[in-house]
This record gives sequence, structure tokens and C-alpha cells, in this order.
Amino acid sequence: MPSRTTLGIRAGLALLTTAALALGTTGCLAGENASAAPAAPGDTAWSSDTLTVDFATYNPLSLIIREQGLIEEALGDSVTVEWVQSAGSNKANEFLRAGSIDFGSTAGSAALLARANGSPIQVIDIYSQPEWSAIVVPADSPINSVQDLVGSSIAATAGTDPYFFLLQALEAEGVAIDDLEVQNLQHADGRAAMDAGSVDAWAGLDPIMAAAEVESGARLIYRNVDFNSYGFLNATEQFLTEHADLAQVVVDAYEQARVWALEHPDETAALLAEVAGIDPDVAATVIQERSNLDVSGIPGDAQLAVLEKIAPVLVASDAVQGAQAEIDRALATILNPTFAEKATQGR
Repeated sequence: MPSRTTLGIRAGLALLTTAALALGTTGCLAGENASAAPAAPGDTAWSSDTLTVDFATYNPLSLIIREQGLIEEALGDSVTVEWVQSAGSNKANEFLRAGSIDFGSTAGSAALLARANGSPIQVIDIYSQPEWSAIVVPADSPINSVQDLVGSSIAATAGTDPYFFLLQALEAEGVAIDDLEVQNLQHADGRAAMDAGSVDAWAGLDPIMAAAEVESGARLIYRNVDFNSYGFLNATEQFLTEHADLAQVVVDAYEQARVWALEHPDETAALLAEVAGIDPDVAATVIQERSNLDVSGIPGDAQLAVLEKIAPVLVASDAVQGAQAEIDRALATILNPTFAEKATQGR
């Protein structure tokens, strides 16, 4: 018969084994659920230790988030946040497709084009409803209408809202794209080419366009707010699936920045002026007159209606591989409102 000492040792070992198993099970469960929900600031349970976000002068909310460190504050020290500037929707789409950024700012038209051409992006937040595109000519230009563009040259950045604005303007005024020469230049280069006389006109984008008006007397000869699509914040489906916790933090920051921008329009304009290197009065015009930030961040029917109007223009321009079928698939899958819906709960 075992002695009392032997029984005691066995009992102690059994307790230790049970405790170890319990701790092991708890640790396993914690690991399994680490990325299922956002962690508290300073926690180390985030689904990634790096996050890359774009900022753009055509996306004022991104400037506020970057300046105020809203994402960094929410994530704490366990996640390194990297910022990359997007010079246009086309660049943001290139970065997203290459995986060099996790979140990219584009116009709605550019996002639809990218999705239709195979980029697996979805829009998760609306950052503005802008009038940021128009057709621009030099102060002394004889061009005063879309019809006057026939036989001229115009700069436009392919794959961006100003380019699609140009296509819609030409269609509305009965002018064929083949009736003029379109030079594919990045937005700032387009303005420079117009100022230098290398092109006759430019499909402009704010805030560069507003600066051209003030600094060189450039004229906007064609405006139509309905031809401007919304500002979209996008991420890939894979990222949204694997890093839903980080996506929620970013969208929460956008909602926080939106509230701040509406309460501080002058400070928002001053920040835009600083980052874009433009006159404060120009920045104020962009923020107060051409950037509607007081718009719901939830992607939905309003954005879809605009994209459905733009879709035929994309198909007619041969910009989409596979034409109408791919556009239809993109329209059916591009919106992902879940993060913005959660971010706006209680507001």
C-alpha cells in the first residue's frame, strides 16, 4: 500500500498537471481569438504589427488623421503606422494592387474602374462629396466651351475623376474623344503643362486647380458637380478579412476626423494649405466651397447611383477589360459598409 507521503506527491502532481493543462488551453484560445476583435490601446494582440495608410491633398480627412496621430493613438506602441502620399487616384490604386499600402484614397470612378479590371478592392468609407474636377484653360485662352476643345490638346490623368469628368463632359456636349488630343499626365504635371503652353487645356483636380485659378488666373470653362464622384477609402478584400480589427480602427479614425473637420473648418483649411503648399485662401475655397465633408461615411445607394451613371462611360471608352459584364460584377461587390456602420453607431 502506498504511504501517505507517496499519495501526497501523486495528488500534488495531479493538481499541477491539471493547472498546466488549464493554462495551455487558455493560452490557445487567446491565440485563436487574438485577431477576432480590436484590442485595447497598448495591447499586443493586433492582427499585424505594421499598417500602411495613404494620405492625399484631395482627401482632407487623411491629413487630419495623420497630423493628429489618431490611428497611432488607438493602436499603441505594438503597431507601426506608415504613411504614404498618393498623388492621385491612379497612384493609390497602383499602391493597393501592389500591396504597398493597406488603405488608399480614390475617387469613386477610379475605384470602380480598378475593381472592374480585377483589383479586389472594396470601399469601406466615404470621406467627401467634392466638386474637385473641372475643365481648365489659361487666362488668355480663346477656349470658352467644350466645343472649343475640338482640335486642341488637353492634359488629364488616366484612371482618375478628372479624366472621367472629361469623358462625361465631351459626351454631354456632343464632342468625340478623338476630336482632341489627350495627354496622360499626373495632376500637377498637367497644370504645369498648361501653364507652359504645352497643352491647351487641363482636366483639373483640387487643390491644384484652385491654386491655378488664384496664382495664374486659370479659368474653369466647364463645371458639373454631378460628374464628380465621391471620395472613397479602399482596402483589399484579403486585408479586410485578415485584419478586420485594424480596418475598424482606421474607419473609426475617419469618423473622428470628420467630426473634427466640421467643427474646425479654418484649421482644416490651414492644414491643407500647409501640406499642399498652397495659399491659405485657396485652401479655404477648397474646403468651404468644393469639399462637402458633411456626408455619411457609410457607402451605400447614393454612391452606387453615381457609379451606375459613370459605368456606361467606362464601357464606351474601352477602359474596362471585359466591358459590361465586369462593370456589373464590380457594381455588385464594390461596397462594404460594415466598418462605417459600426463606426457611426450611436451618432
